[in-house]
Amino acid sequence: MSGSGHLWCCLVVLVPVLFALSSTSHAGYPPLTLDYYASSCPTAVEIVRKEMECAVLSDPRNAALIIQLHFHDCFVQGCDGSVLLDDTISIHSEKSAPTNSHSLGGFRIIDRIKNILESECPGIVSCADILTVAARDATLLVGGPYWDVPLGRKDSKTASYKLARTNLPTANENLGSIITKFLTQGLSVTDMVALAGAHTVGLAQCKNFRSRIYGDFEATAGNGPIAEAHLSNLRSVCPPLEGTGDENLAPMDYVTPYLFDNTFYHLLLEGEGLLSSDQEMYSSILAAQTKEVVKRYAADPIAFFEQFSESMVKLGNITTPESFIEGEVRKNCRFINT
Repeated sequence: MSGSGHLWCCLVVLVPVLFALSSTSHAGYPPLTLDYYASSCPTAVEIVRKEMECAVLSDPRNAALIIQLHFHDCFVQGCDGSVLLDDTISIHSEKSAPTNSHSLGGFRIIDRIKNILESECPGIVSCADILTVAARDATLLVGGPYWDVPLGRKDSKTASYKLARTNLPTANENLGSIITKFLTQGLSVTDMVALAGAHTVGLAQCKNFRSRIYGDFEATAGNGPIAEAHLSNLRSVCPPLEGTGDENLAPMDYVTPYLFDNTFYHLLLEGEGLLSSDQEMYSSILAAQTKEVVKRYAADPIAFFEQFSESMVKLGNITTPESFIEGEVRKNCRFINT
């Protein structure tokens, strides 16, 4: 990580995230608490942190993979580790849904953390909790903010391929539809814009930005030399013919691709958002509310960090009755216990 990345880490640790202390799951179900593993597995959070440090130091791209994996988990059946389940006779894995297929990663990192925790504290720490803590640590390790993570989630015994197809936002989806998907999860428009800021360290596949770079990119970005050079580079990565280079990657923030900062929002102001769904937050005729939020986060990185932290706590607290009543602590994150 660059020197500036370390500077950001030093700064953001000083930002208190006190609201997380009172966060709980839905009313009527066991509350998520900060000290959930204090007696049963006191080293749990430290183990996750150390393994994430190794993973991100070995490849900074792992940070974005874990953050994305957590998001895709929580939008389907709540934060219950269902996205981690492999296909079996009785389970149609969420991994194979179109929005997830060939685009999710980080599974082996979670497997490794789980194996260590099973040796240290057998049957205690859920895969859902591991993923939630890992997403926080991934953010911090690339320069983003810290927040306290309430714990106590259970692992689902089911997955939902169907909900993975319908609940998750897609790269070319219109703004109104994406807002509806967030509101359905109990997340506000402000949460949506803040959580999209995670794209500051994310990579996108060619198939998800092809229509953008051969469509309205020039109209929103203009024809300045920097924008033209960037567009030329994107087109060299992503050929126009569908099915050609579909899985080729490009950073959603090409300025500081491995540093968690607010550059993503500056790119939206310049009309250079890589995904149509991102650029719509600033350029769409429906973007009256989201445009102002984008401008605020571009101008004030601390405001972005504070809201991102708060929104990630809200995201991590999405639960369903089934996850508490019927859930378990999996021994292997890929399969339910037998």
